[in-house]
Amino acid sequence: MDVFTRAGLLARLAGAGGPYLEFLRVPDLSLGLYVLEAGAADHQQPHTEDEAYVVLAGHGRFTAGADTREVGPGDTIFVPAGVPHRFHDIAETLELIVAFGPAEGSRAPGPG
Repeated sequence: MDVFTRAGLLARLAGAGGPYLEFLRVPDLSLGLYVLEAGAADHQQPHTEDEAYVVLAGHGRFTAGADTREVGPGDTIFVPAGVPHRFHDIAETLELIVAFGPAEGSRAPGPG
């Protein structure tokens, strides 16, 4: 069993120097912490895996395809593989747990 604390993950992310920290990876699942500061731009591209977000803190808007919603603490968002999506209008720093099933990048086409 592994237990990950929010404080511990935030400290690891601060040391990593970016907005995303993958903290668990097994063949059928990967988990990460994604932090977007207020006013930040989210430049992610559609993923080849299904994805879920759990909002731990902060407020903003999320668009997937043609659907836009306000999101805040306690909200869970599901995005099917291949659907364009992003966070925007971030009014308060967003802290998100991100889950990919299967693990992020595992369905991406290989070289050649």
